[in-house]
Amino acid sequence: MDPAEKLLIERRARLAAERLLEQKQRELFAANQKLGIHARSLFDQIVEQRQVVEIVRSEAEALKGQNTRFLSDLERAHTAAVMAERRLWDSFETISDGFAVFDPSFTLVAANPAYLAVFAGLEAVKPGVSFPTILRLGLDKGVFDIGAANQDDWCARMLSRWLDDPIAPEVIRLANGQYLKLMDRRARDGDLVSLALNITETMVREAALKEAQAWAESANRAKSAFLANMSHEIRTPMNGVVAMAELLCDTLLSEEQQLYAETIRTSGEALLVIINDVLDYSRIEAEKLTLHPAPFDLERCIYEVVMLLQPSARDKDVSLIIDFDLFLPTRYIGDPGRIRQVLINLIGNAVKFTARGHVLIRVVGFEAEDGAQQLHVTVEDTGIGIPEKYLNHIFGEFNQVEDQSNRKFEGTGLGLAITQQLINLMGGKIWVESEYGAGSCFGFRLNLPVAEDKSDLNAGPVAFHRALIVDDQLINRTILERQLATLGMTVLLSRSGAEAMALLGSDKAIDLVLTDQQLPDTNGMALAGRMRALGFAGPILLLSANRSQVRSGDGVTEILPKPILRSELRRKLQVLSRPLQAIVPDEPAAPEDRRVMRVLAAEDNRTNQLVFRKMVKDLDIDLSFANNGREAVELYQSFKPDMIFMDISMPEMDGCEATRCIRKLEVEKSWRRVPIVALTAHAMDGDADGILAAGLDHYLTKPLRKSAISERIVSLCPRDARPPRLNCDDDVLAEAV
Repeated sequence: MDPAEKLLIERRARLAAERLLEQKQRELFAANQKLGIHARSLFDQIVEQRQVVEIVRSEAEALKGQNTRFLSDLERAHTAAVMAERRLWDSFETISDGFAVFDPSFTLVAANPAYLAVFAGLEAVKPGVSFPTILRLGLDKGVFDIGAANQDDWCARMLSRWLDDPIAPEVIRLANGQYLKLMDRRARDGDLVSLALNITETMVREAALKEAQAWAESANRAKSAFLANMSHEIRTPMNGVVAMAELLCDTLLSEEQQLYAETIRTSGEALLVIINDVLDYSRIEAEKLTLHPAPFDLERCIYEVVMLLQPSARDKDVSLIIDFDLFLPTRYIGDPGRIRQVLINLIGNAVKFTARGHVLIRVVGFEAEDGAQQLHVTVEDTGIGIPEKYLNHIFGEFNQVEDQSNRKFEGTGLGLAITQQLINLMGGKIWVESEYGAGSCFGFRLNLPVAEDKSDLNAGPVAFHRALIVDDQLINRTILERQLATLGMTVLLSRSGAEAMALLGSDKAIDLVLTDQQLPDTNGMALAGRMRALGFAGPILLLSANRSQVRSGDGVTEILPKPILRSELRRKLQVLSRPLQAIVPDEPAAPEDRRVMRVLAAEDNRTNQLVFRKMVKDLDIDLSFANNGREAVELYQSFKPDMIFMDISMPEMDGCEATRCIRKLEVEKSWRRVPIVALTAHAMDGDADGILAAGLDHYLTKPLRKSAISERIVSLCPRDARPPRLNCDDDVLAEAV
């Protein structure tokens, strides 16, 4: 081979080697590049791992410190828990009340010394013993005093308590006389915590309180009995004082003697008012005052109160006026005695504090639920009024308006307080409005069931068509006008006698005249005479606040009380509308042919007998006295009285027992029922019920009034006896027979 070829081959080999070397270099470069990338990645991982290791190392160090703190806290908490538990048990061990813990199976886990002391001497009562075993051990060793109860039943009841949720407290008595109150609670884990409170002192105090309460109730009963007896013992002689003073006032006395007698009478009556107020307030304070509902006539009740207070008002020239809503019923169901007491207090106060003008009693109302009426009764006066600063406490006990204008007025200061309590007791409300120096208005509201009998409201026609009213007071004219207008009459009004004569002369259709006795320019009697002289032939009705001082004359047809009940006015007009022969009642015989009325009075007090005899001396009756209830029963059988006045408190046999004997005799012998009227000085609640339950028909409280006794005798006179009051008015005679 020539050198050129060798050189060519060699050159080719060298080129190939160079190309291979270049390729290998490229591969090596690529490998180095990959290795560099991998190395950088590995370096980054190493750096990251180092960081993680540092973080882990740091966290490990932190966890190690935290674990150390946790262990330290746990150790401190454990120490505190141990100390708290020790303190708690130290507390439980020092308290006088028992404390115990039972597990869910009712096994004693722990108990303080006070709990275990209950079972002193019973070493078996300790932690690990079941509750039923503890109960049995206590019963066997006489720890518990269960009285006459059965042991098995008692244990079963004590165990069954723990099944309730919540567990009711239980009081047990120990044989040593102590009392424990078991307060048991169920814990969240099912354990039972029992606390035994020693309530021996509390039980002793409760027993002492019960004894004190029993003593107080006994004392209260004794006080009530004392008040009842005091009422009788005081009112009985006071009845004699007041009644004798009243009789003395009716005799011929000098002016000075008349003053003395009137002073005795008014002072006695004032003392009785004070006694009644004190008794009522005592009953209210003891919450012993009760109501006794019964049907009654509200309008008549107001009328009777006004008639009672009429003399006091007349002496001061104060007019008493009743304005009873014409569309209201008059009969209701309520306690008439208490309602009368409220009216007497309010109207009496109005009269007392009114020097001139009038006192107006106004009654309005509207229908309420269940057939009742909501009544609004107001008492308006033109008196001294009440300063505004006193209005808020005017109904307080012993409160009076103390200023220069009313220091002359006497009183206990209990009247309005009692009135408010009575109204509250009846479910009503009372209020007052007043303007100092111009008058006051007291009002109360009551809901009362209606007991109206409407069958005789319009019995009999009224034949009058045109009436003339003569009165100088506008309110009187207005009320009478409304009353007559409801009867279908046309009403003319006049303020004086001159106006009345002018109207009567110009209007010939007037067929009825109602005139007041006191007129500005004349009086009713003189006016009636002038009307008759003018030729007026119709009825002339004279209205007078004092009928006893007015005598019927040729000109006056009837004398009517003022104020007059609307039912009474209607009845009188119906009677006057009848023919004359219809007015005369049918008499079984002429009065002179009838026997005298027999009246028996059972009264043990000689003074009261004398008073009673003097009160009825003007009546045509045969009066006999019994000194006690036994004599009354005997005289009833021999004397055959037409009526009996029966004193309640008498020796040997009281009035109630005597009445029961009389009622028994009436049934056994089929005798006519004799009316019996109770006379009593008692003023306590329940007396009226007991009296009426014994068979008595009526109830009068001492001191007695001559008018009340006379009216009762006249009203109970039988038809076969002659009228006891021969000189009484025709209308009274008609009612009596």
